[in-house]
Amino acid sequence: MRRLTIERERRGMSKMTLAHEARLNPATLNLIENRGLTPYSGQLQRLSDALGYTGNPAELLAEVG
Repeated sequence: MRRLTIERERRGMSKMTLAHEARLNPATLNLIENRGLTPYSGQLQRLSDALGYTGNPAELLAEVG
């Protein structure tokens, strides 16, 4: 599971909510979380901002657990 999914769930956000707040298509977010799609740097920054993540945005792509 990617850290992105863990951080989203920790904040109680649905995929739809995060996609909306990060200005991403929900299908794109699904591919990032479940299929390992690597987002463009701008997309990754928007995801990080939408989550309020304070670490390096690239950390959100790390596989954990």
